[in-house]
Amino acid sequence: MSKTKEVSKTKDPNSVSTTRILAECALMLAVGIVLSLVKLIDLPYGGSVTVASMLPVILISYRHGVKYGLITGLAYGIIQQLLGLNTLSYVTTWISIIAVIMLDYVVAFTVIGFGGIFRKIVKAQPASLVLGTILACLLRYACHVISGATVWAGLSIPTNAALIYSVGYNATYMIPETIVTVALAYYIGSLIDFRNPTIRHMAQTEKTKIPLLYWTGGLALAAGLIVDISCIFSHLQNPDDGKFDFAGLGSVNWMVVLIATAAAIVIAAISFGIAYLKKNKKEKAEQ
Repeated sequence: MSKTKEVSKTKDPNSVSTTRILAECALMLAVGIVLSLVKLIDLPYGGSVTVASMLPVILISYRHGVKYGLITGLAYGIIQQLLGLNTLSYVTTWISIIAVIMLDYVVAFTVIGFGGIFRKIVKAQPASLVLGTILACLLRYACHVISGATVWAGLSIPTNAALIYSVGYNATYMIPETIVTVALAYYIGSLIDFRNPTIRHMAQTEKTKIPLLYWTGGLALAAGLIVDISCIFSHLQNPDDGKFDFAGLGSVNWMVVLIATAAAIVIAAISFGIAYLKKNKKEKAEQ
């Protein structure tokens, strides 16, 4: 009995069991896979912009550490490879097949697990998640660029100046993917506290509380940005040869872009304006 009592006394109340961590990893992995199937942009020669499909892996890394983030990222990459088996039909040698599997899938998605690396460095959760997201996206982008400049040179990317084309080609989907993921990482990181064993809403103190109208304005801007990205970036890749091509801007439906941008700015301006007026009114009443 005494030993049992000693163990119970020394047990950390903030600890999370390995079983629970693995269950969360599996759940977030499933969420990430589902989000990866919801594509805002699907480019003809590979690459797509999703609804922040990398974010669940980043959240696991932030919540439980880089080790579990890398494990979840590895599983995510393997599943993505299974879903994209048709890409292997474009390469012929076994070396190129292995290179595609490793660079475009296994390594590219495993490195997303580094997304939680800033938790102990940056105390503010939203800022930590944003920095981790940017790092994860840069690492994944680097993997795709290397793959494009080597394996895909002569296939979907011209052999001449393969590195330059690979940088531009992969930027057509990784830039908007990064923007969408960063925006949602900041938004979710401001609303939900992932630092405790039990996930809960952020403490609503005077320092951390953000008025609903500010969120409304922020969401309007984010929605407008997503629409603009979907309309513009999908035309920056030539459907015939896969090259990064600014000539495609002539095919963009600029009317939709202008309407979406204008609507987002108007809604955001009204929301921010009302929130500012309410804040001033409250401050004057307190004086």
